[in-house]
Amino acid sequence: MEHLEILAVSRNKKYSPNHIGNDEAIFSLTLAELQKMGCKIQLYDEDEFLAQEQNGSQHIMTMARQKQVVKKLQSLEYRGAKVVNSGFSIENSYRINMHKALEYYNIPVPRSLVVSTFYNDAGVFDGFPFQQFWVKRGDFHAMHREDVTFVSSRQEGHEILREYGLRDIQEALVSEHLTGDLVKFYGVRSSGFFYWFYPFENKHHKYTDYENINGQASHYVFDTEKLKVIANAAAIAVGVEVYGGDAIVDKDGNFKIIDLNDWPSFAPCREEAAPYIASAVFNRFTENTREPIRHKLPQNNVW
Repeated sequence: MEHLEILAVSRNKKYSPNHIGNDEAIFSLTLAELQKMGCKIQLYDEDEFLAQEQNGSQHIMTMARQKQVVKKLQSLEYRGAKVVNSGFSIENSYRINMHKALEYYNIPVPRSLVVSTFYNDAGVFDGFPFQQFWVKRGDFHAMHREDVTFVSSRQEGHEILREYGLRDIQEALVSEHLTGDLVKFYGVRSSGFFYWFYPFENKHHKYTDYENINGQASHYVFDTEKLKVIANAAAIAVGVEVYGGDAIVDKDGNFKIIDLNDWPSFAPCREEAAPYIASAVFNRFTENTREPIRHKLPQNNVW
């Protein structure tokens, strides 16, 4: 049997805020597992991958986030390449796209609205049905502290929108603030692997001031198997194979998904997760019946 050849594209460091080492670690461990399975790996960073005018690889494993890279991945997929995570799924994971997909497919999420960052009216938040909220850049993942900001006044919200506008971020997602325990989870969709934990108790979060807003975990009792089912359904809605995210669990044990990411760091469980990720990637590349995920997300606001 011929060795399976895989082109691997690592994540640019600027897309790993406070998690550069963790992101590199899970990618390297997964590559090592694939090599144990007999795969031949050709490794590029995002810039090296972009620099290649032609790329005939049919099997691409990637943690890339750069938008030009995502577009190139999509182009290669249209020409028959298999990509994990798919370039289409990575784009689906951008903040507004992600929220639309989850709400459209009835995944429990906070009430949210899409707002232009170019409003001049400081009272743009007055009609919102919630008093405390989060303002999140809508076009991408969080790369700076301000990209996900807790806001307790309309004026604060307006200032964040203005700051986004100055950075040429055209839209923001404004979501209600939920009280409860913050729970982080990781999953590999086709393998059954799932891991959850309280991030602040493990000193694992991009921006540690979140704990000051919700407080320490109260360890509210909730159905962990249901969280696994809902998280997996959210991954299917967006189209990612390797995923992670966050949920808020309230005092009654109900939870809502507040974030879903394509290929996170798996930092607390990467040694355990890597073989599952590698097997999922290998199976995706060697199966004959499955087509790339190219479903289009709803274009109109559904909230």
